[in-house]
Amino acid sequence: MNNIVLGSFIFLLILLFAMIKILREYERGVVFMLGRFWKVKGPGLIILIPFIQQMVKVDLRTIVMDVPSQDVISLDNVSVKVNAVVYFRVVEPDKAIIQVENYYEAISQLAQTTLRSVLGQHELDEMLAEREKLNSDIQAILDEQTNAWGIKVANVEIKHVDIDESMIRAIARQAEAERERRAKIILAEGELQASHKLQEAAQVLAKKPESLQLRYLQTLSAIGETNAKIIVFPVPGELMSLLSKFEKL
Repeated sequence: MNNIVLGSFIFLLILLFAMIKILREYERGVVFMLGRFWKVKGPGLIILIPFIQQMVKVDLRTIVMDVPSQDVISLDNVSVKVNAVVYFRVVEPDKAIIQVENYYEAISQLAQTTLRSVLGQHELDEMLAEREKLNSDIQAILDEQTNAWGIKVANVEIKHVDIDESMIRAIARQAEAERERRAKIILAEGELQASHKLQEAAQVLAKKPESLQLRYLQTLSAIGETNAKIIVFPVPGELMSLLSKFEKL
């Protein structure tokens, strides 16, 4: 008799544990009744009918997923390795359990293929300089495709774009050539502006010959302050005419 009572007590205790479930604030329970979806319950105390109802827990917190490094060939045929991180969360627990077998693994595989597909449509310079745009494009594609699974992809961040050592040297040479090109353009523009100013100054001096003589005297004064032993300078035509007159006298 005592064994029967003890057995009944243990059975009731096991039944009680099977009936009562407690879900935290960030958890939801997808309840199935006889294999058919019934409702989403939680958080708090949940009572289930043993052997009739089953529950699957779903975490609603944002999940941070590392996307493994992917080999990507850019539009300009450069091979790079790219890895990223995806932030997502479950917004409809019933779809996340019913519509896909393992939503974490499914998002991981989808993120890898999307990363290769999107980055393969851009050149290397765009991968390095336009990460924000690429992040947004990948996030929009993932969010659209996971919507049917009750998943919201909040953000995607490309972490590293690893390039071969030979390509790094080629990029450095390209950057150096670009800097030299810009320096030459700036120098040429400066010379062009200076030539315009000299032309304007020549036109002003041509209109006023006395200004030209004054400028000539200023130049002679500046030359006289140098330590050069031999100085060659042009002689104005007016001075030559004056010297010829003195010779005739």
